[in-house]
This record gives sequence, structure tokens and C-alpha cells, in this order.
Amino acid sequence: MSLIPSIFGGRRTNVFDPFSLDIWDPFDGLLTSVHETSSFANARIDWKETPEAHVFKADLPGLKKEEVKVEVEEGRVLQISGERSKEQEEKNEKWHRVERSSGKFLRRFRLPQNAKIDEVKASMENGVLTVTVPKVEEKKPEVKAIEISG
Repeated sequence: MSLIPSIFGGRRTNVFDPFSLDIWDPFDGLLTSVHETSSFANARIDWKETPEAHVFKADLPGLKKEEVKVEVEEGRVLQISGERSKEQEEKNEKWHRVERSSGKFLRRFRLPQNAKIDEVKASMENGVLTVTVPKVEEKKPEVKAIEISG
């Protein structure tokens, strides 16, 4: 699977993934400062599928679970969003370097038909958000043995 980096904001998205809803917005970030447009604003999220569930993992270092929102919208869309606030500058402080990113992020994923959207679970540990979306159990065809006479 090939991931193609975008020339707009360095966001990487899979152009062949029908479930990805990452869409470049030409007006996104026009009114924000340079410090707010950062790698954090483009939070990286892994999505894997196991036999039992779809699992999303997001690296969100420094965020508390209260600062992150996980929602399932109509149309089977999983939305993960949050914000890291910029550290307040005191009058008697002199900053020499600001490398830690701040800003908002919003990522959306269209869930496949086999997702149980009523049973989504999310947990956060050591700055990693894990969202688990269970899958509907596939009904195995019932096989009935037929006795052969003769």
C-alpha cells in the first residue's frame, strides 16, 4: 500500500483508501499563526483490522484524555479530535526556542459496513489513544450433512 505525501502541510494520505476522509482544505490555517500549524495539527493515526475489530491508534503526547474527543457521526464516520493549548508566556520570561507543537487536530474515517458502531471503546495510556471498533460476526453458512443411501 503506497502512502503519498501531500505538498500541502506534509499530510500523508492513502489516495487508494475509500475509507479515508482526509481532504485538503485550501482555507485551513489561513488565519492561524505559524506556531499553530505544526506536526501535531496533522496527528498521525494507524488503522489496523484484526479478525475481531478495527483498531485505531493515535500518538497524542502530552494530551490528557479530557482534551481528546472520539465520536461516531451519522453515516458511520469515526471522528477523533482534540487540542493542545499553547503555553502561556509570562512577562518576565524569555523564550529561546519553541519546538513543542500546539494546535487543534481533527481526523475522520468512514467505517466499513461490518463495524459495530454501538460498541466503540476508547482508551488512552502514555499519550497513545486506542479506539477499538468491534466487527459484526460473520455468519457462517450452516452445513447439513446428507446421508448417502445405496
